[in-house]
Amino acid sequence: MTGKHEGIKGIRGIRLLRKDWMAAVLFLAPSLIGFSVFYLIPFATGLLYSFQDSTVDGTFVGLDNYQAVLSSGSFRKAAANTLLFTGVSVPLIIALSLCFAQLLNRRLFIRNLLQTAFVLPLVVPVASIVMMWQILFDWNGTLNVWLQHLHMGRIDWMKSEWSMVVLVVVYIWKNIGYNIILFLAGLQSIPKDYYETADIEGASGLHKWLHITWVYLTPTMFFVVLMSIINSFKVFRETYLIAGDYPNDRIYMLQHYMNNMFMSLDVQKLTAAATLMVAAILLFVSVMLMMERRFRSFME
Repeated sequence: MTGKHEGIKGIRGIRLLRKDWMAAVLFLAPSLIGFSVFYLIPFATGLLYSFQDSTVDGTFVGLDNYQAVLSSGSFRKAAANTLLFTGVSVPLIIALSLCFAQLLNRRLFIRNLLQTAFVLPLVVPVASIVMMWQILFDWNGTLNVWLQHLHMGRIDWMKSEWSMVVLVVVYIWKNIGYNIILFLAGLQSIPKDYYETADIEGASGLHKWLHITWVYLTPTMFFVVLMSIINSFKVFRETYLIAGDYPNDRIYMLQHYMNNMFMSLDVQKLTAAATLMVAAILLFVSVMLMMERRFRSFME
């Protein structure tokens, strides 16, 4: 009787699991269908096109398209500019957002005003941002008017070596609020008891920051660095709206190259370049996740 009773329980458990599985599938189906239709299937199709010589009745050409892309001077310039922009802007935005997050983590009388100021760029439409920066950095813009009042020459900000600086400033201004929110959440999750114990033992502020704040903020740091790098690849919208299809060579990014390949209907080079960029991002993300797992195992 006991065995029969356990068998009935097992059958009921399997039925419940099937019902839960079906309910989960029904809830996930809209998201999975949308992801497949708008992301997965187009990427798979583009990956296939990158190995063909034509999108219609194309023949397999192996790595010819990738060799053509890698030998292109425009692609190499775009890749170098993108790496330079990411290498400069990401460390800057990480350092600034961490400093401001620690400042906002204290009791300040203007704390709410500062929080609103940092978060506001996240909700402002890109077109409005571009219009504001065009007014600021145009040949007849605000900055050049100030320079004239100081008896200094005008600067063509978007068609000179300063264009990369302008792009870094726009990127930081647009995305620093998001990083500050993440760092604030990480700082506020650190138990206060650790700081109180360190105070009793006479630890200095630097010692507490290095051995408490930095250690327990490292998982958040990994995520913020990852999101900052991903967001740095989205700066094309601002650059395109400010400087157009063919901007100054200093800010000619990978997205410009792919956009121009699309406009010329060179789908093979477009998909090959996109695949290379995705592969580079996935490689970096994998390295970051591996480092995070090793850090967690070390902490445990």
